[in-house]
Amino acid sequence: MSFAWLTPRDHQERMEGGMQRKRLLKTAAVVGITALLATACGSDDGGGSTDSGGQSPPDIPAATAVGDGEGAVNILAWPGYAEKQWVKPFEQSTGCKANVQVFGTSDEAVQLMNTGQYDVVSASGDASLRLIYGGDVAPVNTDLVPNYADIFADLKMQPWNSVDGVSYGIPHGRGANLLQWRTDIVDPAPTSWDAMFDPNSPYAGKITAYDSPIYIADAAVYLMHTQPDLGITDPYALDQTQFDAAIQALQDQEAIIGEYWSDYTKQINAFTSGDTVLGWSWQVNANFTDAPVEVLKPDEGATGWSDTWMIAAEAEHPNCAYLWMDHIVSPEANAQVAEYFGEAPSNEKSCALTSDEDHCTIYHASETDYWTDVYYWTTPIEQCLDGRTDVTCIPYAQWVTAWQEVRGA
Repeated sequence: MSFAWLTPRDHQERMEGGMQRKRLLKTAAVVGITALLATACGSDDGGGSTDSGGQSPPDIPAATAVGDGEGAVNILAWPGYAEKQWVKPFEQSTGCKANVQVFGTSDEAVQLMNTGQYDVVSASGDASLRLIYGGDVAPVNTDLVPNYADIFADLKMQPWNSVDGVSYGIPHGRGANLLQWRTDIVDPAPTSWDAMFDPNSPYAGKITAYDSPIYIADAAVYLMHTQPDLGITDPYALDQTQFDAAIQALQDQEAIIGEYWSDYTKQINAFTSGDTVLGWSWQVNANFTDAPVEVLKPDEGATGWSDTWMIAAEAEHPNCAYLWMDHIVSPEANAQVAEYFGEAPSNEKSCALTSDEDHCTIYHASETDYWTDVYYWTTPIEQCLDGRTDVTCIPYAQWVTAWQEVRGA
């Protein structure tokens, strides 16, 4: 492994490389995920009360102290999360050489963590519980991460980064999944996700959606408001009836979708060219689209993501890993990452350090109310995350299978 100093063009090429890796690993990823979730989210004979279908996470101890760095740390990260600007100061101050490997999808991140070659990973919520219940990551002693004190309170101890009151990571940043449209073409301006689910849409064939099993949750958010009798309160906690309704909504939507995307640079290009005029997007996509576009969080609310730095259960360099987690969420480094990647920082002190004084306003970093109807990606498991105990919810392995059927894969 080696660290790559990324220019903007390099950044795009890495994202495209991630897509190529995704295609190569697709079959292996699905097999591995299905096996993992069948084990991690199945019921055990003990019948104990847990967060995953009756099974507790493996009993892995958290660190009790941080000693001298081991001289290196192997980092698995989303593109843009470990760049020269903030990695070099870390190396100089700690003596820990950063060996960085980027990944293109959460499924790929899980596969790579399974190899045991990495000390830390920036896991999104659709990967974190898989890593926890799979025994790939250890609890994190937040007392050993001084900058954790300044993390926004509503990002701490959440369902995607903790289990049974035990922290499994350090929040990195967050963003909402938004509705984007070409203002010179789409009229009137949409305010609801109905714009993406209307079978009679005048923009059929030029609508885009996210290419991931976790997108099933977006259909669930839509159904929370259009079919309230389904009783959906958490889009990641779907019983069979609710899940079937979400899949039906996506199958109906498929007829008007022009393109599914997972490479945000390609989505930016599609909006710029006009091949796409309406669809699911991120704020950063709108920022870099060379065409008149706007984004909003629709009336129904939205899904979103909050990434978490997690430490490997058998990290080869645990001291450097803890030093890295503290560094990357420091006010200075977290501000740099947030601006580079296009997200809200997790450290509230970072807002005073961004080069664009409006960055935290644009990304709603400190607006607690804005996030109340953002449903952060969380790995679906059999034990319903909404607290229901009288039904079984559909685990992620079945989301993967159903999404392949929606996509005709």
